[in-house]
Amino acid sequence: MTATGEPAAREDSSAGGPPAIITTPTTILAPSPTPIHSDVPMPNANGSGNGSGSHKSTIVIESQPKRRVSIISDPPVIGGGGSGYDNPAYEQNPRRKISQTSTHSHTDIGPARRKSILKETVPHDNESDRASTHSYENYRQNALDVLNSKYNGHPHTSMGDSNGGGNYVEESWMYTFCLKCRGEEPSASWEPPFWQKIFPYPLCPTFRTVSRLISIILIGVLIWITAFVIIGDSAAPGGQLFGLVVLTVAANFGGYVISLTTLPRLIGMLLVGILFQNVGWVNLDGDFSKVTAHLRKFALTIILTRAGLEMEPEAFKKVYKTILKLGIIPWCVEAVVMAVMSHFLLDLPWIWSFLLGSIIAAVSPAVVVPCLFRLRTKGYGVAKGIPTLVVAVAGVDDALSVAIFGIISTVMFSDKGLGYQIAQAPVCILGGLGFGVVWGTLARIFPEKGDAYVVPLRTLLLFTGGLMAIYGSEELGFEGAGPLAVVFSAFVSNLFWCKDGWDVEDNPVSTAFEIFWMIFEPILFGLTGATIKIRELDSHTVSVGAACIFTGAIIRILTTAGIAFGDRLNTKEKFFVGLSWMAKATVQAALGPVALKHLDENSTDDERNWANIVQTICVFSIVLTAPLGAILISVTGTKLLTKTKQPQDLTGWRRSHRPSIRDISIIDEEEEREDPEIPEDKETHDNTLNNAHIPTISYTYNT
Repeated sequence: MTATGEPAAREDSSAGGPPAIITTPTTILAPSPTPIHSDVPMPNANGSGNGSGSHKSTIVIESQPKRRVSIISDPPVIGGGGSGYDNPAYEQNPRRKISQTSTHSHTDIGPARRKSILKETVPHDNESDRASTHSYENYRQNALDVLNSKYNGHPHTSMGDSNGGGNYVEESWMYTFCLKCRGEEPSASWEPPFWQKIFPYPLCPTFRTVSRLISIILIGVLIWITAFVIIGDSAAPGGQLFGLVVLTVAANFGGYVISLTTLPRLIGMLLVGILFQNVGWVNLDGDFSKVTAHLRKFALTIILTRAGLEMEPEAFKKVYKTILKLGIIPWCVEAVVMAVMSHFLLDLPWIWSFLLGSIIAAVSPAVVVPCLFRLRTKGYGVAKGIPTLVVAVAGVDDALSVAIFGIISTVMFSDKGLGYQIAQAPVCILGGLGFGVVWGTLARIFPEKGDAYVVPLRTLLLFTGGLMAIYGSEELGFEGAGPLAVVFSAFVSNLFWCKDGWDVEDNPVSTAFEIFWMIFEPILFGLTGATIKIRELDSHTVSVGAACIFTGAIIRILTTAGIAFGDRLNTKEKFFVGLSWMAKATVQAALGPVALKHLDENSTDDERNWANIVQTICVFSIVLTAPLGAILISVTGTKLLTKTKQPQDLTGWRRSHRPSIRDISIIDEEEEREDPEIPEDKETHDNTLNNAHIPTISYTYNT
């Protein structure tokens, strides 16, 4: 090669032949300091590649606008990074960067096209596969073009070339609704070539969604056939087990439909249960009620275990005073208000009134968490940790409600002496805490933390321990100890697991219990709705019960705003915290029908009437407060909370995006915020005034 523009010569060695001279019209602009070593076999004189040669030639490659073959030293990088370029043989682009030693940069002429991580590097032999692995984006635009062209009244053209036509499809309500029903896919989906022609985007679901649904249906049908062979008539159409399965599936679908309106899924599940009961599509009375009672206990165990796993001990130590103060005092006020009003207005005995108050005072994380997450992603209340505070107190409320309910119900339905009843409270509290410490410690030692099966073993150990606590405490006559034991064993286990390196927000055992809850949530709320028979409802009970529920909620809001002093919350934030705790759902669904299940054939008619009143008010508390609470949290959050300048990055959050107690930072939060009520620091203000005469110095760097 010469530096004067003469044709450069290149020698190539062929097996068994003389070296051939290949000339290339190349002008060398500048010598490259680092040669590129290529293992690519060079062509011979007649232009054919040498498949058997192993000659390695060292070639200095410069800027060659007309070069037909590019030789690169390393394989192209796929994915991110600033040095990833696609296969040079894919496209003959004379302006792209050829190699790492080229003198020109892609920043001068625009970025080089990079290889998509969604495309396979190996060519497909199947034409349908090659056209369909990324068909979602291609067919999406094509389908929109076709639909828009029909609206515009001219032949099909691309969106960018349409003259005088608007994007009617993308601006229509149907398009928005279809996108709301469609979830984001984490990766490119394969589709048959004919799919978009028959089921066009966006009016129809993707092939992946349909295939997933078909898989679930096939699994369900096969399980039902197996159950029918084993159980018999109960699993046949018209049987009680078959009705429970149908109710669960329908409740899950109802929850999905309601979730499209951004309301909690449990509202749809509850309404489906009420519909099935009053239309006559389900019958869960009689001996089958024992099965539903056990299902409720399973769901209660999952709820309480999740509450314990969400609390990080180290963060709990810093703000335990705030959590206990805002969790216990408002709970006691609402429970007492509900008990007093139900006693005088509904003629319930005092012990039945306090039983009802202990259930109604619980807050539902199932309603609160999704709404607070939406506010958190927008930056509302993040600076003071308000979303996480509300979620943590909701967990404390659940444990307190279930424990007090267990103590009261044991006293009510026990035929033992006065001394036994007096011992209920201390024995239940100390026994529950003691079991939690022992079982939580065992969950750390067994299995060993380096075991390959540590996650499933810890999950099953915690779940079976919780079931043993619930059933064992009931069998021993101390029903209030079981719920405390479940929550505290999960809390202690999480304490040791965090010390071993696990993270509260990335706890795989929490993920397992979330999957359990996905299964039991439609069962629990479907069964709860199925207990309501509209024809048998008393209008006086419904109206007075609704008045008691809202009165207790309002007084709780005022109490929360009044006692939240010293927590660095302004007046608006105090009222928002109180508003967010008015939603009822989970505990009310699990405990509402329990009192009625405790009654036997020796119970009086008055006791059955009181139990029905408790169950009815619990269900109506869900119907009335769950949607209202979700709406109030979403609407008032943007009005009452302060928005941070830079919302937190939530990409590292774990699977459910649930706030963790570790984020509570009311005491020592230093994050930037826009809060006009916080006075300006005097020392900073004085320094600013003293330095006002100093001119601002700017630096300019010439490159």
